[in-house]
Amino acid sequence: MTPPPPPTSGVVLVRVAGGYRVHTDAGEMTVTLRGKLKYRDDDRVVPGDVVTLDGTTITAIRPRRSVLRRQAAQGGSTGGGGPRRMQPIAANVDQVIVVTSARDPEPNPRLMDRILVIAEANELPAAIVVNKTELDPAAAVVLAGRFGSASYQVLPTSVKANEGLPALRDLLRGRHSVFTGESGAGKSSLLNALEPGLKRRVGEISEKWRTGKHTTVAAELVPVAGVGYVVDTPGLREVGAWGIDRNALGACFPEFRPYLDHCRFDNCRHLTEPGCAVRGAPPGAIDPDRLLSYERIYEEVSEPSWSSGRRRGR
Repeated sequence: MTPPPPPTSGVVLVRVAGGYRVHTDAGEMTVTLRGKLKYRDDDRVVPGDVVTLDGTTITAIRPRRSVLRRQAAQGGSTGGGGPRRMQPIAANVDQVIVVTSARDPEPNPRLMDRILVIAEANELPAAIVVNKTELDPAAAVVLAGRFGSASYQVLPTSVKANEGLPALRDLLRGRHSVFTGESGAGKSSLLNALEPGLKRRVGEISEKWRTGKHTTVAAELVPVAGVGYVVDTPGLREVGAWGIDRNALGACFPEFRPYLDHCRFDNCRHLTEPGCAVRGAPPGAIDPDRLLSYERIYEEVSEPSWSSGRRRGR
């Protein structure tokens, strides 16, 4: 009797009805989870996972080298009523790309700060892409000033004007990246520009609220020729920072780090304590609005989930 073929492996692209679409050496295929994996309490399967396949069944998830995750509230519609669990977004990623727009919708620095904090908490490097610069070329300059002391790269792009795309391709090349950011910022449009054959669905901006409409409904790993893999995520309008240790929050702001060990008190919260080296940093070392953002995130992560949900995005 001929022995059965050995299990193969694949990379998870996206969750679909009835299972997952994975990329294998033989092409794409839709597979399902083995029964016992369906009832795991941890991460289960996310885009970027390398999985072992037996036919059309996922039998194991290979160890991850990294994972981007945030903490999700459990319980009822108020966000309470149970313990919070980790919510993975993507696995085996090398960097997080925060995509915002110069206008339509307006940049949301508070949302960007929360995403960057989550990336830092997961020990993943991050960069910022300011798209639609044909609408307001100065927007990228303003954001570069705000994030300059944090040393985040701020890259201006315009799909319509065909600007910044070679630099974006260089930023992505050879890496597994996550595209995330506000709805309507143009994440799918950028991917279409980098890989015209993708034909990612592109939405329009709400005329009433000038906000984006969700076009990507689930995180999906997208192969981009000559670049690498990009995880395209659903647009975000708010991001909670649950699960981040408030005592470690300061280290999630890169511009704070040179001063964290120089405060008068070891347990300094960097809020109102005397002798706080972060508060006493030289002018220009820390953008005042970033400091305000830290205060609001600190307040959020210090409260139970049922109340912090009402405070996001302030």
